[in-house]
Amino acid sequence: MTDYGEEQRNELEALESIYPDSFTGPVLSENPSSFTITVTSDAGENDETVQTTLKFTYVETYPDEPPLYEIFSQDNLEDSDITDILTLLQQQAEENLGMVMIFTLVTAVQEKLNEIVDQIKKRREEEKRRKEKEAEEAEKVQFHGTPVTIENFLSWKARFELEMTELKRKKMKEEEQSGKCKLTGKQLFETDHNLDTSDIKFLEEAGNNVEVDESLFQDMDDLELDEDDPDFDPAAFGSDED
Repeated sequence: MTDYGEEQRNELEALESIYPDSFTGPVLSENPSSFTITVTSDAGENDETVQTTLKFTYVETYPDEPPLYEIFSQDNLEDSDITDILTLLQQQAEENLGMVMIFTLVTAVQEKLNEIVDQIKKRREEEKRRKEKEAEEAEKVQFHGTPVTIENFLSWKARFELEMTELKRKKMKEEEQSGKCKLTGKQLFETDHNLDTSDIKFLEEAGNNVEVDESLFQDMDDLELDEDDPDFDPAAFGSDED
C-alpha cells in the first residue's frame, strides 16, 4: 500500500533544497499541506524578466492524483500568458500521474517564462525594424521625391503649360485694363478672333458707299522707292511718261 504522506514529505524536503530562495511553506500541521514556489525567467532585454509564484496544495492521494495549483501572483505577464501557463500545468500533471511531479511542473513553467521573454524581445525588435523602415521610406520621399516616368512627366508638362498659358492670359488682361500695355496687332488677333473677319464685315455692310480720300494718293511721286528691291513693280505706280 502506498504511503502518500511519506512521499509528500520526501518531496517537500527535496524542493526546499532545490529552491532555497523561492520556496515558501509548507505548514505541515495543516491538512492538506500547501506551499509556494516563485519562478523567474532568464533575463531578457534590458535585464527585464517575467515572474510568477505558483501555489501547490497536496491532495490526500497525491501523486496518484494531481496536486491543486494556481497562479498566486505574477509580474509582467499578460492574461493570455496566465491562461497558457495553467493549461501547461494541467497537461504536465496528467502526464506524470503516479510519481512526484512538482519539480517537473515548475521546470515546465520556467521554460514557458523564458519563451515569453523571447517573444517579448522578438516583438520589440520587429516593432523597432518597422519604425526604422518607415523612417527610411519617409526620408527617401523627402530627399529623392517621386521617380520620374514618361507618364508622370507628360502629365506634369501638360499641367505646367496650361498654368503658364492661364498666367499669361491673366497678366495680359490686367495690363490691358490698367493701360500699361498696348497690344500688338498679332496679340489683338490672338486675343480677339472677331478681328479676323472685321474688315470683310465692314465692306459687306458699306457696299458701294465706301468713300476714298484721293488726296492721300496725290503725292505718290514723292515716295522713295527702292528700285533694287526684287519685289519692286514700276507698273504698279505708273510711269513718268504718264
